[in-house]
Amino acid sequence: MATLFTADTHFGLAVMLDLDSRPYGTVEEMDGAIIQAWNGAVGPDDVVWHLGDFSSYRDGRLEEVFGRLNGREKHLIVGNHDEENELVLALPWSSPPQKHETIWVDGQMIFLDHHPTIGFPNIGKGAIHLFGHMHGRWQGSRKCLDVGVDVWGRPVGLPEIMRKLRELPEMKLFPGQFG
Repeated sequence: MATLFTADTHFGLAVMLDLDSRPYGTVEEMDGAIIQAWNGAVGPDDVVWHLGDFSSYRDGRLEEVFGRLNGREKHLIVGNHDEENELVLALPWSSPPQKHETIWVDGQMIFLDHHPTIGFPNIGKGAIHLFGHMHGRWQGSRKCLDVGVDVWGRPVGLPEIMRKLRELPEMKLFPGQFG
């Protein structure tokens, strides 16, 4: 069992084809490619945290997409597009959708939010911060990382996240603070 993270799938949202230059001709092609990439990364016993902006569907396609995604547990951190879609919030998530959450994975404290948060909780106590919303426009810093599909193309696990964090620049808010 692995724990993986993703964000900004935006299933069913045609504007994503142009807005973020996703390389698909149609929404159906985009949805199919994201589902395929998800299922290639996520096994049936894995846990997935989706960090917001899951889907714009407001009909039976929403449940169909959700049902096609691998994972024993699926959790939602609410994104700005999810707030306005009651059907997304009503999907059978493994826990009630939250605006943000702090979890532990393999001894690592992780603050989850849809939006990047510069002064996130426990930053000085070894926590890292995973977010979406930026669609790759800002990948993050040594302590915070965009885990969205426009950066990774698929859900990503903690080992890859930790490697990527080491490659990013330090976030200097105050001299000698936070790293």
